[in-house]
Amino acid sequence: MELRGVIRTDREMSDGRTIRYYDSKVTERNAVDKRPKEEQPGIGELRFDPLVNEWIAISAHRQNRIFLPPKELCPLCPTTSDELLTEIPETDYEVVVFDNKSPSLRPPLGDNALPDYAGPETDEGKAIGKCEVIVFNSDHGQSFCDLSETQVRTLLEAWRDRTYELSKEPFIRHIAPFENRGEEIGVTLHHPHGQIYAYSYLPPRVEKMLAAAKRYKHEFGRVLFDEIVKREIADKVRIVCQNEHWIAYVPYAARYPYEIHVAPIAPVADLTELTSEQCDSYPKIALEVMKRLDGVYGVPMAYIAAWHQAPVREGRDLLRLHWQITSVRRAPGKLKYLAGSESAMGAFIMDVTPEQSAAQLREVKL
Repeated sequence: MELRGVIRTDREMSDGRTIRYYDSKVTERNAVDKRPKEEQPGIGELRFDPLVNEWIAISAHRQNRIFLPPKELCPLCPTTSDELLTEIPETDYEVVVFDNKSPSLRPPLGDNALPDYAGPETDEGKAIGKCEVIVFNSDHGQSFCDLSETQVRTLLEAWRDRTYELSKEPFIRHIAPFENRGEEIGVTLHHPHGQIYAYSYLPPRVEKMLAAAKRYKHEFGRVLFDEIVKREIADKVRIVCQNEHWIAYVPYAARYPYEIHVAPIAPVADLTELTSEQCDSYPKIALEVMKRLDGVYGVPMAYIAAWHQAPVREGRDLLRLHWQITSVRRAPGKLKYLAGSESAMGAFIMDVTPEQSAAQLREVKL
């Protein structure tokens, strides 16, 4: 896949990991990682839960990863002196992607097949996959909504490039770029960044979405997600904002107090299939959505923003690319905790209607 308006430079880190710089203009990237070489952690376990037919990755080495360091010790800031050698050797950067130092999933050293199903007797597997960190910019004090349109465009190109390259790995079945923001949902570093998880199996939500899409196509002969977007456009009341190529809406059956789905109006399977026009018009609507979210209560909203796309080699005619932003904040000083019904039963209950939530988001003055 050819990068559009972005230049990628690869360098090797001191422990053998790869760091990738994405720049919107020609930039020399030759800084050397001066840290001593460290041994990388081994691969974790993949255990099968037969009660719900789900794989659980167990990566105990992650227990000791860095947790909410002060700015002066942030590992995602640029390296500006030999006193603090960070993950990023350069003194400045635009967007950076590197292999996670404490990954939940790792590439295989040999056999990469999932164990055969045998109920409670299913063999233990290896936590195979790939975990990468994507840093949005070098400014420690910023968030996604503080980025310029040019910065978001560079970030989108990095997401697309990583999806394309990871898709070529034979052991990868699904790729999920996502961002966590806010201590309320478990962020351990305040620097603006996200992650990219590439799985050797289909995550449970993807399996459910694919099963629903297959059933709908079998019964009605149409693509489910396309029909959902058509309904939102027809109903209008849950639309937050839109432009020529993208629509942002609160879904009809939202699970969270503030949940926004952002989808290309002309459907594509994954990030690599976006047209130049779709890519160029994404930053404006993405920034508007995030600013509206922060504007509801006038405080930074904790959220998870995740790209959902078709698996690498299946369901590509059925599942569609879209960006889901979910926030657990339900009032200025209150969070929606996932308690008994949600966590134990998986049955969500909403205290406000999606139509009310969409109206609040639309009414924010930008």
